[in-house]
Order: sequence, then C-alpha cells, then structure tokens
Amino acid sequence: MSNSRPDEPNDARPPRRRARIPAGRLERLTRIGWMAGELALGGVAEGARRLAGADSSVSNVFLTEANAKRLASRLSSLRGAAMKLGQLLSLEGDDFLPPEFAAALSTLRADASAMPEAQLRRVLAGSWGKGWRERFRNFDEEPIAAASIGQVHYAEAADGRKLALKIQYPGVARSIESDVDNLATAFRLARIVPGDFDVDGVVEEAKRQLRQEVDYLAEAAHLRHYAELLGDAAEWVVPRVHHDLTTRTILAMDHLPGLPLEDLCGPEHPAERRNRAAERLYDLLFRELFEFRFVQTDPNFANYLWLPEAGCIGLLDLGAARAFPTPLVEGYRRLFRAGIDSDRRAMRDVAADIGFFPRAERADRIDAVVDLMLLGTEAFRARSAYDFSGSDLAARIRAVGLDLAFGKGFFRSPPPETLFLHRKLAGTFLLCARLGARVQLRDRIEPWLDAPLAA
Repeated sequence: MSNSRPDEPNDARPPRRRARIPAGRLERLTRIGWMAGELALGGVAEGARRLAGADSSVSNVFLTEANAKRLASRLSSLRGAAMKLGQLLSLEGDDFLPPEFAAALSTLRADASAMPEAQLRRVLAGSWGKGWRERFRNFDEEPIAAASIGQVHYAEAADGRKLALKIQYPGVARSIESDVDNLATAFRLARIVPGDFDVDGVVEEAKRQLRQEVDYLAEAAHLRHYAELLGDAAEWVVPRVHHDLTTRTILAMDHLPGLPLEDLCGPEHPAERRNRAAERLYDLLFRELFEFRFVQTDPNFANYLWLPEAGCIGLLDLGAARAFPTPLVEGYRRLFRAGIDSDRRAMRDVAADIGFFPRAERADRIDAVVDLMLLGTEAFRARSAYDFSGSDLAARIRAVGLDLAFGKGFFRSPPPETLFLHRKLAGTFLLCARLGARVQLRDRIEPWLDAPLAA
C-alpha cells in the first residue's frame, strides 16, 4: 500500500471516495448474507436467460461477469478480511475462473474507499488519545492510499519527521474469524468454489495470515527484520519504523518520496528501466525464498515505490511477510530444478513430496498437475529473454487448470502453506507482465538451484 504523497497540494487533489466501514459482526454477517443472496439470484436469472435461448461462454451460471461485479462491489464495501479474500480470489482467478469473472474481480486490487473523516478521527483518538493532534505539525486527512485493511496518511510530526501513517479500519481484527467462515459458506452457496473442494485447510491458513496482517506491531518487527536481511543492498530501501507513534492498529513509518512502481509502465520510461525493475523483483524473490526463507507474499504495484533520485525501489508493506521452513523451500528448489530441466518424473516426485497429490492419484490427474507446474516454470526455462508482455501463459494455465478441475474432477486443495508462496510467484509474474518486461531469468535462478540448501 503506497506511502508516497502526491506532489500536488491536498486541495488540488480529487477527493477520494469515502464510505463507512461496517465494524460490527452482526452488520458484517448481514451484508455477507445479502451478498450470497444476490449471487444466488444472479445465478437463477442467468439460468432463466439461458433457458430462453441466450448463449454464454461460461458453463456455470453463477460464474458470470454480472455476478463478479456484484461480488466485487459488496466485498469492496466490507473491506477488511472479506475484501482481502476477494483480492486473493482475484489473483488466483486467472488460473481457474472464466476471464470475465476474473476481470471483474480484478477491481478489488485497486484502491478501496476511505473512511469518512469522523470515523477516522474516532479511530485516531482511540489509539492515541483525545489530544492526538498535538503530536503533529501537520496531518493530512486526505489519505494517500486506501486498501482492504487500512489506509495511509501523510503527516509531519511535531519535531519535523515526515511520516506515512498506516491506519487500520475499525473492527477488522475482530471480524476475521466470522468474515472468513461466512464468506467460505457464501462462496459454496453461490457455487463460486466446487461443492466437493476441501476448503478447511485453506480457510485456516487464510485466518492465520489475516491475523498476522492486522497486527501492526508484528509488521513493524517484519520491517526491522527485513531491513537487516537486505543489509546494505543499494537497490532496495525499507522504511524505518517510528515506535513512539506505532500501535497495534497504527504503523508509523518514514515517508518515502517517490512514484508508484506502476508509473514505470508509462511511455516516458525506457524499456531498459522496466526490464531492470523486473530483474530486481525476481532477484529479490530468489533471495527471499532461497536465502532469507522469509518472503513478502503480497506482490502488487501498491506495495512497491520507485525512487528515481536514488534509483532504487522502496518496499512498503510487510504485513504479509512470513517465514517458510527449510524442507518446504528445499522442495521448491528441487521443483524449479526439475521444471527448468523439463524432467517430468522428478517434478512428479517432488510435487508428491510437497503434498500436491497422493502418490496413488490417477495418472491423468498427476500428468495434468505436472503440466501446470511445467507451465509455471516456463519463464525460468527460457534461454533467452522471456517476453512477459507478449506471453499468453495465464490463458494456457487457465485452460489446463479448468480441465484439471472440471474435466478430470480434481478439486484437491493445495497444501495450505503453499498458498501464499504461490501468490508471490504468480503476483511477481503479473507485475512483470504489466511492466512489459523482457528478462532472462534462467541465468539468474540457476545459481540458487545448484546445491541443496543449508540447514
């Protein structure tokens, strides 16, 4: 979530959309219930439309563009855990949802509405006390950014420090359990996920991750730890935490003056700069996974900042950072090695070891999973620069994934601990595709794959 303040003064910026955050559990449950009813009615209406002779490229009457827009609108208004789960679904949508549904859900990855000013002031007073304004020389009540869990404000402390303040929406932490459980039920009722898909492990992993993301003291510790891991790496900067203003629901960081990384997509930036940014994203991914074993698992443009004067990239959001155990990372090292070598037998054995399928699974399903994994390592297998912008990889993965799920009836959920690692892998690919990058990755990853990891 960006902490870069626009250059124009506050009164020259268009006001951000504002909407009250529903904070009570009963109110949130009611809204999720309305949403499930709307999706169900949308499916009934679509079924009737088809009975009347209307054509559709989508076989499931519930996975329509209209239903996706309803879902995105409701999740956006809820924010919190509900919107975060919708964002996860939107990122994975390219793999197993119809294109129209995935495209409509992608709006959840854009800025959310901000809190009304009155609600914002109540949140600040609850964290800092009634005299909170005395702590600041200037506090900009127009947020820089607004996302699923909180919004960011620019401020100058009384002693002149320039800050970015990440302020959590009210009720988010209290609503995680109920939001996740109720949404899982709603998704089943609306048939967004197959009825025999085992979501229990996924639900528990989502709760665990979200509980971590709403603890801003934990994120402050992640920022410190990540800065230590990076050391003196000049191509990256992690904002410093200001502990005197940081609470469990407010994170005070250095304000980094820069541009959203997405600005590099503009025509004024040369291809070499976009390619270099993509190289840095992947170099960092390899260090996170194979060296640090500590990964920021939420890669989207809002979490990276281009600092043109320093020529580096700022890392803004480490709420979703997590450590991965050495055996799992070693499994992925072997998986990447097998994928680069196009070694289907080795890839099948490693995937079974990780837990993607039991060894006694049907051969056609195992072959389809291996096909998916070979597609997932395509960019690393290329011996020349991989053209992210010209790649149709997402469409091919979607086709294989849909055939695996609906053609071969393989609805087994992946090992829960892999979900957020896959979000990192898929999200980094999507960032580089948006940048229109051309990058040779094989030579960059192979040094990490040449030997087993140290314990």
